Amino acid sequence: MLQPSRGGRSLRGRQLPRRLVQLYAGLMLYGVSMALIVRSALGNMPWDVLHQGLADRLGWSIGTVAIVVGALVLLGWIPLRQRPGLGTVSNVVVLGLALDATLAVVPAPSSLPLRIGLLLAGLLLNAVATAAYIGVHLGPGPRDGLMTGLVRRTGRSVRLVRTSIEVVVVAGGWLLGGTLGLGTLLYAVAIGPLVQVLLPWLSVSRTYPVTPAGRPTPPVAAPPPPG
Repeated sequence: MLQPSRGGRSLRGRQLPRRLVQLYAGLMLYGVSMALIVRSALGNMPWDVLHQGLADRLGWSIGTVAIVVGALVLLGWIPLRQRPGLGTVSNVVVLGLALDATLAVVPAPSSLPLRIGLLLAGLLLNAVATAAYIGVHLGPGPRDGLMTGLVRRTGRSVRLVRTSIEVVVVAGGWLLGGTLGLGTLLYAVAIGPLVQVLLPWLSVSRTYPVTPAGRPTPPVAAPPPPG
């Protein structure tokens, strides 16, 4: 599993303008993809099962809930000694705003073929958005940073930690009334391979400082997908 980028060097280099544009475009597209999957009503992304369940209980918009949950998860980084980047902080706000804005203009379709179309479009768009976001190396999303922090502190495998978190999140969201279904399973199975195919096309090279020995500092691997 790819690991989160670390502070300082992430905002240096001549590629910064492109990286910033790609960062915010990726985050906005990610929010749009979340909304398309929600509108399909065929099963939300794992964290959106929880977001939707809480939104129904609290009477808030799902985007507002996503922002609040993201901020609370980010607070969980403190005991894990995780270091957020610009992309991390931006993730908390931009995803929720884009999600609510898209839900406001995209109606819920009644026919099954249209719902399936929204689900597939949301899944593919999410893969593109995830690769775009990861490819700029400006910090992991708060939920994935929580995962990598727990992996480092507990010594458990990424697969075990990520699965455990998502099982708890999905189960809690489902009990609160969030939509769990085929879309949830399809997302879990397909998003990794899709992002792996797209990531080489959307990764932005960085300029690294040179050590006293005249060797460039090795690149830091990209963070996991935002969530």
